[in-house]
Amino acid sequence: MTVRTDAERLLSLHEASEILTVVNVWDAVSAAVVASEPGTTALATASHSIAATFGYDDGENIPLDLHLQMIARIVDAVDIPVSADLEAGYGDIGETVRRAIGVGIVGANIEDQLKPLDEAVRGVEAAMRAGEAEGIRFVLNARTDAFVRGGDRSPEEDLADAVTRGRAYLDAGAPVVFVPGLLDEAQVTTLVDAFGPQRLTMIGVPGSLPLARLQELGVARVSYGPWSQRVALTALQDLVRDVHAGGGLPEGTRPLN
Repeated sequence: MTVRTDAERLLSLHEASEILTVVNVWDAVSAAVVASEPGTTALATASHSIAATFGYDDGENIPLDLHLQMIARIVDAVDIPVSADLEAGYGDIGETVRRAIGVGIVGANIEDQLKPLDEAVRGVEAAMRAGEAEGIRFVLNARTDAFVRGGDRSPEEDLADAVTRGRAYLDAGAPVVFVPGLLDEAQVTTLVDAFGPQRLTMIGVPGSLPLARLQELGVARVSYGPWSQRVALTALQDLVRDVHAGGGLPEGTRPLN
């Protein structure tokens, strides 16, 4: 498929009434394993997980060139649309998105880090212009950190800020808005009502609402960020503990690589 058709496909998956689930990946083999499972229609990278793979802390500490090299390997390993976590855009959102499209990425998360709203909106506009310049409708998953960076604010203040920011990002051209955090049903309902159905994307964390209920509420997508890598690393740590205790490989281990 071409980048243009991948972008169209990814956008249509967000707009469908069936919730889009993406289990985040961090290298070529994790991408191949996830993509091989029936029902996987798109992939998303996890910046935290890619950074950890190379020994960097999260937060744009991994060099952009190295980050994009791994993203390119992920794209090359699969034949379905891939969205990338590009953190806060590495200083020049438009240029970073342009480079990501150059390696086959057709959508991305960009964090607002609770920057002043006008500045954050300009970032959304820059990302969308970069997609237009490359001939695609870039599927920007415009992230607001209203809940995860709200500090001492009340949940009501976080929610109001998420609504204001999300509406502004949609008005600036973003097709969907990403609101990470452990959200309850009332908060999800408020956000869907504010943005419209199939415009809110979320992260699955321990204690999240069931996927079936989120679909009923009109959520467009659920991803899993670094949690998928944590699941894999938990299994690895459990193996080490079992071996040290005199055991061995768990039953059902499959040769997936």
